[in-house]
Amino acid sequence: MYRIFRPILFRLDPENTHHFSLLLMRLVGTSQTLSRIITWLYKTPKNPVKIFGLNFQNRLGIAAGYDKDGEAWQGLSCLGFGHVEIGTVTPQPQSGNPKPRVFRLMEDRALINRMGFPGKGMYYVKNQLAGKKRPRGLVLGVNLGMNKTTPIEMAAVDYQQLICTFASHADYLVINISSPNTVGLRRLQAKELMDKLLKQLNQVRVDQQSALNRRIPLCVKLAPDLTDPELDDALSVIQNREIDGVIATNTTVIREGLKSKNAREVGGLSGIPLRRLSTQMVRKIHHRTRGQLPIIGVGGVMSVDDVKEKLDAGAALVQIYTGLVYEGPGLGKRINRGLGGF
Repeated sequence: MYRIFRPILFRLDPENTHHFSLLLMRLVGTSQTLSRIITWLYKTPKNPVKIFGLNFQNRLGIAAGYDKDGEAWQGLSCLGFGHVEIGTVTPQPQSGNPKPRVFRLMEDRALINRMGFPGKGMYYVKNQLAGKKRPRGLVLGVNLGMNKTTPIEMAAVDYQQLICTFASHADYLVINISSPNTVGLRRLQAKELMDKLLKQLNQVRVDQQSALNRRIPLCVKLAPDLTDPELDDALSVIQNREIDGVIATNTTVIREGLKSKNAREVGGLSGIPLRRLSTQMVRKIHHRTRGQLPIIGVGGVMSVDDVKEKLDAGAALVQIYTGLVYEGPGLGKRINRGLGGF
């Protein structure tokens, strides 16, 4: 069905199409009748796994970036996903980068975005979560980012505010320091800056854990473009600071072998061209940490074979985003059925 409508949708501006899909999923999430129907239509076999001390119904989730303001997570959960990661959320509302800022690369089955963390801010997102009925079994993550106007040396203040705001509303939190679309953000992956940042954030996390009487899993999302020495430095800090996991990876700024006319657009590249690069990062992280650091693999997942590739490389969980754009809402169901007892 989706393949019939996709050519029509692809005639529209990518960002407008995305907003339309969010509106539909928000309607599903707010209607008990629609939720039951969509849940039945997209029902998938359970394949439970425990990661970060959390019980996931299956290994597949929706990556950050799809539901930036936490408006559609209840509806998205009806599509058979074990977890949904909302965000990236910033402390203050911001408009992001000028439009156009999302580009389809049809020939490459990819997207380029230079969104720049547009969103309505942490208080708006908090209100989308507080008091809302959580679909049974859903694990909810929140991806956190600094505001564009925040000096890099003050980044910890933004992340600390966000941890305090969402600690009681999310099952796990993600520190996003790898988006290529906020100037200076990727500098926080450097060893000294990351160590200082995570030390400060852990202090806040400990306070929140004490107040809530539960552990708050904290992950770091890394770029696929790190060199081996840079990756080694990042992983040493992440393990020394007892961070719970890594998300590998964010979008890439590398442009190799692309066919589309939009290939030269500035921004982060996702989709099929990212698949091998992100899987290589998953494999490197798994090898360097001897399998002791849980990894969420994301990048270029369009099929069950792509998920198996990530899991074989060492990922504990896998997320999708661009795959939904090209394959439609049934992708989660097809993947979960194809995974079997994986």
